[in-house]
Amino acid sequence: MRENSRSRSAARSTRLAAALAAAVDHRWPVVPGTLSFDGHCSCGDEDCSVPGAHPHDPPLLAATTDARMVRWWWERQSPDAPVLAATGGTVSAVSLPAAAGARALAYLAALRLPLGPVLSMPGRYAMLVAPYSLDALGEMLAQLPWVPGSLRYHGSGGFLPLPPGGGAGGGVRWVLPPRPAADGGVWLPEVGPLLGELVEATVQLDSGRSAY
Repeated sequence: MRENSRSRSAARSTRLAAALAAAVDHRWPVVPGTLSFDGHCSCGDEDCSVPGAHPHDPPLLAATTDARMVRWWWERQSPDAPVLAATGGTVSAVSLPAAAGARALAYLAALRLPLGPVLSMPGRYAMLVAPYSLDALGEMLAQLPWVPGSLRYHGSGGFLPLPPGGGAGGGVRWVLPPRPAADGGVWLPEVGPLLGELVEATVQLDSGRSAY
């Protein structure tokens, strides 16, 4: 029993440290996510499609970089909650199926294109990039011959799970960890130079699947 208590305390300390690092060091607004109990989400919706993997109380709009608020959430209100970063303000992302993400990552590294943080989530990779507007993203996508539906865009109004957790799915880790920018925060690439390669890797994955 004492060992379990120590393990739980250590896990809570790790989540608090991760939330503070994201909010204070990376300057990403964070908010606690929901929890999952036997497949049921703590949001209370019996038909919740993402149990234990989304903001609820507090809502996403409450995401903050205020260290005092972050401490209160993870020390008092929701010590077991996963850490979610709100996207669109200081960080955005494009996510794609894990196999396509690994392929794109290797190719981009071979091209020596500078990469920002990369998250591995259950079944997906997320490439973190500088904030983009939906209009700008739409213009870039319109120039491509075809865009797979399995790509997802985490911009304004979106969120990403951060290690160590990510709700019911768990298994969230850094493939490439955040690295500091010269002016503080985290260095993030622009989405434009990466977008074509992410689309191409996803197209190749989809084409391979369709061949079987």
